Amino acid sequence: MRVALGVAYRGGAYFGWQSQPGGQTVQDHLEQALSRFADEPIRTLCAGRTDAGVHGLNQVVHFDTSREREPFSWVRGVNRYLPADIAVQWSAFPPADFHARNHARARRYAYLLLESPIRPALEAGAVGWVFRPLDLEPMQAGAARLIGEHDFSSFRAAECQAASPVKTLRTVEIARRGAYWRFEFEANAFLHHMVRNLMGGLLAVGQGIRDPEWLGEVLAARDRSVAAPTFAPDGLYFVGPRYDAELALPERTPAMDWLP
Repeated sequence: MRVALGVAYRGGAYFGWQSQPGGQTVQDHLEQALSRFADEPIRTLCAGRTDAGVHGLNQVVHFDTSREREPFSWVRGVNRYLPADIAVQWSAFPPADFHARNHARARRYAYLLLESPIRPALEAGAVGWVFRPLDLEPMQAGAARLIGEHDFSSFRAAECQAASPVKTLRTVEIARRGAYWRFEFEANAFLHHMVRNLMGGLLAVGQGIRDPEWLGEVLAARDRSVAAPTFAPDGLYFVGPRYDAELALPERTPAMDWLP
């Protein structure tokens, strides 16, 4: 049978999502826990891989198993074998042809940022940080130049393995709550480091280092060397994928209520 899970995790202790020989990735720990609970080898496929230090609020995975368990059993049973900073949030039994990555219609990321002259302490590793003041309106104007279907080569990591740099960025929403900023991004798909590279550009605009028109020029250049440096992974959260409504897979988890 095919099983889908929603997984939340803090990425600071891991070398990203994708399995590596050293075993210190989120996928490695999840598959070890699943295999122990199911008492058979389990391999997973996810909706969107995350880099080292990046967090997940509703990472969706699927796998096949011969074991029959109730949905709550896959949650509680697997969590028993997971470290404290990784937890299954929900389980479901989708159609046999469901594919966590290929069936995703969109993917969402959020970046949580602290604007303060003092670096983070209690929230270290969970937020990004800038010490210069930010201006909302220029960032919104710059973000507007990025919306739509474009070649995002200027915001693509050199090691990106995507077949095409053309993606459709549907929304960029920016809001402030006290000393914290929240940036939300939704696209059909993202390139490697794309959100962190977009953040670097938006923050250059927000701090007055560049004007909003510059982001349009960077986009048109299709050249990574003309863009801002890649921003830190600390405050980046994979919010999760969106699927067709008939699949009835949860798009929210309790972890989302924790993120301001």
